[in-house]
Amino acid sequence: MNFVLPYFKLLRPLNLFLASLSIFLGSAILGAYDELDTLVPLICVVLFYTGAANSLNDFIDYKIDLINCPNRPIPSGDVSKNTALIFSIILFIFGSISSIPLDEKARLICLGIAMPLMILYNLLLKGLPLIGNVVVALIISMTFLFCGAAFNKMGDMIVPACLSFGLTLVREIVKDLADIDGDKALGMKTLPIVIGIKTTIRLLIFFIICTSIGIFIPFLYGLYNSLYGIMIFFGVEIPLGVTTVNLIVKPGIQSAKNAAKLLKFSTMIGIFAIFFGTLN
Repeated sequence: MNFVLPYFKLLRPLNLFLASLSIFLGSAILGAYDELDTLVPLICVVLFYTGAANSLNDFIDYKIDLINCPNRPIPSGDVSKNTALIFSIILFIFGSISSIPLDEKARLICLGIAMPLMILYNLLLKGLPLIGNVVVALIISMTFLFCGAAFNKMGDMIVPACLSFGLTLVREIVKDLADIDGDKALGMKTLPIVIGIKTTIRLLIFFIICTSIGIFIPFLYGLYNSLYGIMIFFGVEIPLGVTTVNLIVKPGIQSAKNAAKLLKFSTMIGIFAIFFGTLN
């Protein structure tokens, strides 16, 4: 068990849970949760690819994690760098094989777009100001489009994908604020390093306002029911407001770390809100 646990930690189990939950609830929104011949390969692809990307990220960010996250499996010495890389490659292969039974559009999304973006992000784009954040938000939001494509109902997943993009973009910028010390020490060019913490917070507040307005538009237009509005207000809008106030009052690394954890919770609530919002 002590041997397996570091590898499980390398995969970031909460991220795996959120990714698979997105697929399952996406299929439920489309009324296709019982189509197991499509749902099972979908979940397998997302689990394998998410685990592979996380493992590759830890391999690439080894030196950064020595400062920001010394308890991660590689900096702590529980997993070697080369083992993490091999683990990532194996998971990408398993994920690609899992996509074989899926529709051609779904395979195009995962093999032609998602996987290349995951690799490019970790190798080249992670340290670029804002671009890296946008790429991560695209990858996460693509989960819903991937689900829609597999069931030939991609249009129904556009709104969930947009909501996911906005929340993820905000959280990724917050994480850059939290990781600024390690990123700066290794010469990274993330947004807070390039434009400064105060300017980043101003830009972040602008994105929070846009996201707060955007996630309520489907409710105002009657696309989702009142339960969606209630869950979004208490589970997403209030945490976004708390994040904004904390960053204004205490604009520092600790506030950013607390906000990153809070926004991960909000993302989960947002996924459930979309599902319950479609119930009659």
